[in-house]
Amino acid sequence: MTNPTAAAFGYPQTLVAETRHWLVLVRPKQPTLGSLVLVCKEPVQAFPDLSPDAFSDLKAATRGIEAMLSSAVAYERINYLMLMMVDRDVHFHVIARYDGERSDAGLTFVDAGWPGPPDLKSCVDLDPEQAARLAKRLGELWRDVGGAAARP
Repeated sequence: MTNPTAAAFGYPQTLVAETRHWLVLVRPKQPTLGSLVLVCKEPVQAFPDLSPDAFSDLKAATRGIEAMLSSAVAYERINYLMLMMVDRDVHFHVIARYDGERSDAGLTFVDAGWPGPPDLKSCVDLDPEQAARLAKRLGELWRDVGGAAARP
């Protein structure tokens, strides 16, 4: 399943996991390590237009995300941002927040906005190969921490 928003964020190469109604994707521009995009599979462009099933499934998706990111980056806070200014399909930017820095595959990620709002302009830009590798690692963690229960 794809929609323009999922495609804009590199689906299917950036796919970490999916539930019945949601795709969990690596965000290629990483303001912090483990930044994701949570994209609804339904063809809707307004949050209240989601089906009751998609709203219910959002709980499984966020539970899996938070367990996986806790293990992956030991975040201190997590931000779900529903921006939808450019990419119109219902989606959230999921930003793991932490004091200090995290490293992965030779890259260093600093939460430049900590402890305030996330600084979305200060990012590590992953190339498609780096994004796919991170998606694979996070997908393995998703399954390890019980996110697999949320899969379709």
